Amino acid sequence: MSDVAQFDNRMSDAEALMWRIDKDPALTGTFGNLSIVDRAPDMDRLRRRLERASIAIPRLRQRVQSAPANVTPPQWVDDPNFDLDYHLRRISLPKPATLSALHDLAALIVLDPFERTRPLWQFVVIEGLSGGKAAILQKLHHTVADGETGVRLTLEFIDLERNALEPTPLPHNEPTHDSGATAQTSASETLSDLVSGGLRMPLSVLRQLRELVADPSGSTSAGDTVKSLIGQLTDLGKAQSPLWTGRSLRRRLETVRIPLGDLLDTSRRLGGTMNTAFLTAAADAAGAYHREFGAPVDTLRASMVISTRTEGSGSNAFTLARLTVPTSEMSVRERFAAIHEQAGAARATSLAAPLERLAGIANVLPTIVLARIAHLESQTVDFATSSLRGAPMPMFIAGSEVLANYPLGPLAGVAFNLTAMSYVDSLDIGLHVDRAAIAHPEILRTHLNQAFKRLARAR
Repeated sequence: MSDVAQFDNRMSDAEALMWRIDKDPALTGTFGNLSIVDRAPDMDRLRRRLERASIAIPRLRQRVQSAPANVTPPQWVDDPNFDLDYHLRRISLPKPATLSALHDLAALIVLDPFERTRPLWQFVVIEGLSGGKAAILQKLHHTVADGETGVRLTLEFIDLERNALEPTPLPHNEPTHDSGATAQTSASETLSDLVSGGLRMPLSVLRQLRELVADPSGSTSAGDTVKSLIGQLTDLGKAQSPLWTGRSLRRRLETVRIPLGDLLDTSRRLGGTMNTAFLTAAADAAGAYHREFGAPVDTLRASMVISTRTEGSGSNAFTLARLTVPTSEMSVRERFAAIHEQAGAARATSLAAPLERLAGIANVLPTIVLARIAHLESQTVDFATSSLRGAPMPMFIAGSEVLANYPLGPLAGVAFNLTAMSYVDSLDIGLHVDRAAIAHPEILRTHLNQAFKRLARAR
C-alpha cells in the first residue's frame, strides 16, 4: 500500500497527541462513513475481503502500545489476539427502519469508544432499511489514517461491478510474539530513542515539565510556563455563537445530498474553488439558523482541514486552518468573495497551526494538561468543515451497490462538523452535531439545503 501512505511503526507527534487526548470522550478522534447500499452485502464475501485487506494493510491487525511515561510517541505492534469477527458486526433495525433511526444509530456507534487494546477500526452492517436497502458503517480512529488515506484504503474491499471476481487470498503468518516480549522490545527502543535525543526538547523545558508532574496545581515555574503556552495557543479569538455554547456527549447525524456539477459550476462562475463554495453554504446556513432563533450574528469562527500530503507522507498528513466567516444577510457573491479571501489567508498560514506546535511536546506533558489545552483550543471554533474526493464511478461492496456515502467527521469540542465526500455525480454531506449546542439539527439541515440552492442560482 505504498501508493496510499507510509505506515510507520511509531506514531507521529500529532498522532500521539490525538491518541492521548482521546481518553477524554469529548475530544475523540474517531470518524466514520455511512454507506447506503441497495441490498444487504454477502457477509461471507465481505469477511473474505476484509480478511485480505487486514493482511495487505498490516496496520489493521495492529494495536497501540504506549511508551513508559509517554516519553516517546506510542508504537504500533501486532495484536496476537486479532479476531476479525470482533471488527465486523451485523445488526438490524426494526423494519421498516427510517433514515432518522439509521442516523441515530450511526452517531451512537461512532461515539462509542474503541477498545484501546485492539486494532482501531470497525465495520457494522445495518439491515432493515425500507425498500430492502442496508447500510455499512465504517468506523476508524484518526491515528490509523486521516480521511484522505481512509478513502484510499477502501480500494482493498470495493469492486467496480456487482459480481466482480474476488482477488486471490494473501498468505499470512500469525504473530508468534507475546505481549511481554513486545513490551520488552518497546522499552529497549524507547531507551535508544532517549539516548539518541528522541525527545528533541531542551533540558530546561524538561525540568519544568518534571516540576509540573510533581505539582499539577501549577504553583511552580513550570505551571507558569504551561499557562503561558495555553495563552499562546488559544490567542486566536473565541467562538462567537451566542446559541451554540453548550457541549455534551449527545450526538445527531443529518445528511444532505446535492448535485456535484452545480457546485463545481458555481465555483468556477464565482472565481473560486469548490471548497470555498462548500464553506460559503455552511456560513450561509449557520447565519440563517441564528436569525431564525432570534440571535443574529455577523461572523462565526470555522476550521477547515488542509491536506499536507506529499509522496512520502505518512497515514496522516493534514493541518487545521481557522478563519472568520461572514454570517449576516448578504448576496451569495459577496459572501463567496469574502470567504475566498479568508480561506486563502488561512491556508497560507496553516502550517503554523496550533496542533503542530503543540504536538512536539505531546510526549511529555501530562494527559490532563493536554486535554485542558485541547478543550481551550476547541473553544476558539464554532464549527468544523472538511471535504474529501471520493469515487467518480459507482462502487460495489460484497455484491451491494453503494448508493450514497455520508462521512461523519469528529467533533472534538465544536458545535458541528460538516464533512462532504464526492461520489459519482453527487456531493454527499454528513452534518455531525452536538445536541447540547444545536437544539434543532433538522432545521440546520434545512438551511443547508436552501443555502446550496442559493449557491446554484448565483450569478
